[in-house]
Formats: sequence, structure tokens, C-alpha cells
Amino acid sequence: MMEPGSSDEAEAVAGFLPFASVSQQPYVSELLSFTLDRLHKEPELLRVDAERIQRQMQEVAVGNYRAFISAADALLSIREEVSAVDMHLETLINEIPKLTSGCTEFIESAEQILEKRKMNQTLLANHSTLLDLLEIPQLMDTCVRNGNYDEALDLEAFVCKLSTMHPKLPVIQALAAEVRQTTQSLLSQLLQKLRSNIQLPECLRIIGYLRRIGVFSEYEMRLQFLRCREAWLTGIIDDLDQKSAYEYLKGMVNCQRMQLFDVVNQYRAIFADDTSGSEENYDGGLLFSWAMHQITSHLKTLKVMLPKITEGGSLSNILDQCMYCAMGLGWVGLDFRGLLPSLFEDAVFNLFSKNMSTAVENFQLVLDSHRWVPLPAVGFSTNSITEESHEDVTPPSSLMEHPPIAVFVNGVSAALNELRPCAPVSLKHILAQELIKGLQAVSDSLLRYNATRMLRDNESLLFLSLCRAFIEVAYPHCATCFGRCYPGGSALILEAKNLFNGIGRLLTLSPSRELPKPTNNGTDGRKSAPENGDMPKVENGVNTGIERTGSASADESTVL
Repeated sequence: MMEPGSSDEAEAVAGFLPFASVSQQPYVSELLSFTLDRLHKEPELLRVDAERIQRQMQEVAVGNYRAFISAADALLSIREEVSAVDMHLETLINEIPKLTSGCTEFIESAEQILEKRKMNQTLLANHSTLLDLLEIPQLMDTCVRNGNYDEALDLEAFVCKLSTMHPKLPVIQALAAEVRQTTQSLLSQLLQKLRSNIQLPECLRIIGYLRRIGVFSEYEMRLQFLRCREAWLTGIIDDLDQKSAYEYLKGMVNCQRMQLFDVVNQYRAIFADDTSGSEENYDGGLLFSWAMHQITSHLKTLKVMLPKITEGGSLSNILDQCMYCAMGLGWVGLDFRGLLPSLFEDAVFNLFSKNMSTAVENFQLVLDSHRWVPLPAVGFSTNSITEESHEDVTPPSSLMEHPPIAVFVNGVSAALNELRPCAPVSLKHILAQELIKGLQAVSDSLLRYNATRMLRDNESLLFLSLCRAFIEVAYPHCATCFGRCYPGGSALILEAKNLFNGIGRLLTLSPSRELPKPTNNGTDGRKSAPENGDMPKVENGVNTGIERTGSASADESTVL
């Protein structure tokens, strides 16, 4: 054992021997504690120890050579394994970045999967709500088809709110697009209802729905309302049968009277402007323009269809209905009675002119085919004559001896009968001139016939008798009939007597001879009988003239 003082010295000495390692320091400290003699012996002792240790090592090596060989083999194997491990480590080091990227990708995909899983969980949790949302378009379409417009508009407003709150969600935007399509269907259905026969309450409901949709401005909504109602009116008028002009006009006038009045009242009730003193100023005169368009269209139709009416009574009825219609529309400021006279005056003038032309044409046809043979005189008993009123305008029976004149007088009577139910006072002079024109045409035809035909003595006498009957009987009778249509009208006709001076000169220049009398005995009677019998049927038209004269007389007496 070393003393504490010597150990301290050894430590102090060791501090001066920096070349000694940690394992050698105890031995160095021990050397410092030896005496000088001991130090001289120390090398020999060390040599002896070294030899001894060498021998022990040899003995151990000889005794354990297999362990050493195994250790050497193990060392070699370890070196080879370490080299292989080193190579694998290098490969592992090279693969680590790929592993890192793979792990990163895995983490990202896992995060996406987690996000989708969260979304699926959220979807599952809100499945019923989403299902209700996705069924909104179908539900809205069902409401529209069943006429539940309030519920449909509530759904539309809800979807619009969702679209505003979630402008970037594709599902919501697709939902809004489908709802917009259904809204267009709703809009079309509402406008179609406006084109049907509906009353004011239904019109108010439809306009309220259109305002909730918000597609049209106020002016556009007014315009759409008038367009739809016009389409409805046009449809009603188009459905009328145009084969009969009278029935068509009667139906059209009744439609305008009732439906146009309703449309104007509906417009004013729906679009009443409380903040403005004048509704016309508010809508820019839209109602006024539309109403004027309807009245103009109505008058144009009258102008086209009135010439197709061939009866004066029908014209009179249409005029009465038009006046009644205009008076009714006057309650809403659409009185157009002042525009009607010109239309009906033209129609009356055309009808009278057409009838007069027909009378002249029939006269010309009968005159061209007339056989100049004496006819038996026709007369009535005194009792029957006295029973007639002094105001009766029945055609004189003597005209039946002259079939062409009888046919003409029948035509004039028919024209005047058609004129009497609807005789405009403003056309008094014009129609008088038209009648005079027809009489003059007959006069000119007689003069032309006399100039172009070669008549025998008896035929010439019969022709002159016909001319005298025209001047002395037919002409005054036509004037009298015209005077029954227009008070004082007969004077207008009689004032134009100088136009028939040609017939007067023809009668003055002709020799005054007695007309031949028909014979009833012998062969001449038998010969003239078939001729006179043929005249009423084929050539002279006596039966037709007598029947029409009778009907005209009946019409005159009935009207008067």
C-alpha cells in the first residue's frame, strides 16, 4: 500500500509526465515511489515478467489454437459482412429519399382520404337535407303543373337565396339553373293563362305572380298584359265563321263590345297608379295606343267585310250593334261612333250601286231576248183598288205588259228595299244620282236598241209603247219609291227628267197609231198563244217579273 503522502507525490509527478497514458499512470506513480536500488532492478524484473508472459502466451496459444483459428475466421467473416453491410447501407442511404417522398405522398393521400371521409361523414349526417334540396326542382315543377304557384315561387325564392349565399358551390348553382328553367315554364304558363278567358280576380293573381318572379319591369309587365289579352281577343275573332259576313261581323262586334270593355277595366284596376295624377302619363299612353290599335283593327275589318253583306237589313243590324258597342265602350273613353258613318255610307252606296247595276243588266238581257208581240192587258177590280192605301207604292199592273220595264222596276224596287233599313241621309243626293244613272242607262239602252234594230210596224208600235210606259209609268214610280226612302227624294229624281229627252223626242217624232190588239179566234189566236205562252218562261220573263214585282210590293207595304 502506498502512503497517502507518496500517492500525492505520484500524482504531482504524473502531472509532469504528459507522455504517460491513463493506463500507464499507475505504473509511473509506482516507479516514483521506488528506491534507487529498486529502480536498478526494475528492468531485470520487467524482462523476467515479459519472458514469463511470453511463455504463458505460447502455452495458451498452443492449448487454444482452435479458438484462435475460429477467431481469425470469424474476424475475416466479420470483415466481409461489414463490407456487405456497408454496401447495403449505401444502398439504403440512396433509397431513403425515395422512401421519404413515398411517405410524403402517403401522408398527402391519407390526408385527402381523411378529408373525403370527413365529407362523406358530413354528407351522411346531412343526407336528408341534401335530398330535400336536390328534389326542389322536381317539387317546383309539380307545383307548377298542379297550379300551386305560391308554393312554387316560395321554392324559387329559397333557391335564389341559397345561390346568393353560396355562389361558388357547383351543386347549388346547378340547382339554381334547374330552378330557373322551371321558372321559365311557370312564366310561360302564367302568360298562357293571360291569353285565356279569365276575370279580374284571376288577372290580379297572375300579375302578382309575375311581379314576384321579377322578370319584367313595370312597363314591360303592362305591355305583356295587353299583348296577351290582345292574343286572346284575336283568337276569339279568328274562331268565328267567316263564311257568312253578317254572322262574322255580328260575332266580332259582340266580342269587341264585351271583351274590350273588360280588358280596359282590368288594366285600369290592376295597374292603377296612386302616386301619379294621370295614369296615361305613367305608362306613356300605352293603354291609349293599344286601345286605338284595337279600334283601328276593328274598323279595318268592318271596311273589308261590309261590302260582302248583300242585304240592307243586315247592314242596319250591324250598324245598330256597332253603335251599341261604341256607346258601351264610351264608358271607358273608347267611343268611336263618329268613325262609323263613312264606313257604312260606303257599304250602302256599294250595295245600292251593285243592285242598280244588276237591275240594268237584267233589263238589257230581257230586252235583247224580248219578242215584240202584244200581250193581254192586266188589271185589278175596283174593290181591290179602293182597299189599297193612297200611300201604297205597288208597281202599276200595266208594267206587266212590258216585261223588260217590269224587270227593271223590280230591280229598282229590290235595291230600294235593301236601302230603306239603312238609308244614310248624307247619301241622299249621291244615291239619287245613282238611281238617275240607272234610269239614264235604261234610256240610253232603249235609244240604242231603236237605232240598231230593224222593227216592223207592229213591233215598232210595241217598242214605242214600252218607251212611253218607261217615261210615264216606270220613271215616276221609281221617283215615288225613292221618295219613300228619303223625304223629298222624289223631287230630286223628277228634276232630272230632261236627261230622258231622247225618249221624249222618239215618242214625239213617231206616228201616233193605235197598238194592235191580240186576237183570240182562228189560226192567228192559236199561233199567238204558244208565242205568248213562251214569253213568260223563256224570253220575256213575264212570270219572273210579275213575281218579283209582287214581292217588291209586299216588301214595300211591309216596310212602310
